[in-house]
Amino acid sequence: MPKYLEIAFTLPDSEAQKEMLTAMLANIGYDSFMDDEMLFKAYCPEEHFNKSEIELILTNKDFVAVQLVSIVEMPDENWNANWESAYEDVVVQDRCRIRAPFHDAGTQYEFEIVIAPKMSFGTAHHETTAQMIALMLDMDFKDRKVLDMGSGTAVLAILAKKLGAKEVIAIDNDEWAFNNAIENVELNAVADITVELGDASTIGVREFDIILANINRNILLEDMPHYVQSLKKNGKILFSGFYKSDLASIRDRAEALGLTFHNSSEKNNWVAVEFNY
Repeated sequence: MPKYLEIAFTLPDSEAQKEMLTAMLANIGYDSFMDDEMLFKAYCPEEHFNKSEIELILTNKDFVAVQLVSIVEMPDENWNANWESAYEDVVVQDRCRIRAPFHDAGTQYEFEIVIAPKMSFGTAHHETTAQMIALMLDMDFKDRKVLDMGSGTAVLAILAKKLGAKEVIAIDNDEWAFNNAIENVELNAVADITVELGDASTIGVREFDIILANINRNILLEDMPHYVQSLKKNGKILFSGFYKSDLASIRDRAEALGLTFHNSSEKNNWVAVEFNY
């Protein structure tokens, strides 16, 4: 069994930066991540560790506040089993459970989604994903055509299909997310979910009844015209991935494009919002 290293960093300035750092580390062989109040920690087999790769990643202008704190060899033990035992499932509104493949299956919840947790986001542990799920549970998806933009692990796309959507398109511009989404769609044995690698331009002329976009403030503001152009009349759109302080600018942009504010939620300063068209 390979020896593992724990590489600790100071916490990134935002959740978006942490997700970006996680993605970059995953691309060079890191396979588990966690953070506490002070540090962000990444783990990889010793054979995959290359300090120069870490230093190169930290030269990225988005990580100016992130510093390498320590490199520690982990005890010789079944690290993956220990990590799995500490990885918890998530339950939203006592209706939807999101679990990893190594958790026992259950029947007490209306919906159960299996997500391979290869990275630290998209599994509903983060407030934005959990709030999007909560809003979705109160909506009618039956026979709707749905777009999950910036789909990540495809957890929202999978839930949309379980809620009765007729067809779901999941788009992400990150190749890791694209591959993981395909894996998760297969894990959940859901049909009529098409996973695509691309950005907002990939939408083309297709139209949707419901659009889900859990991304970040800047991308939402930039790409919102693409979303609205693809939203059918009387359709709905859910946004998340931004802070409470950003809600005003998101709402102003949405209303300028013809959307009508319907509902929003806030948890730990993160916001999810629903608009009608």
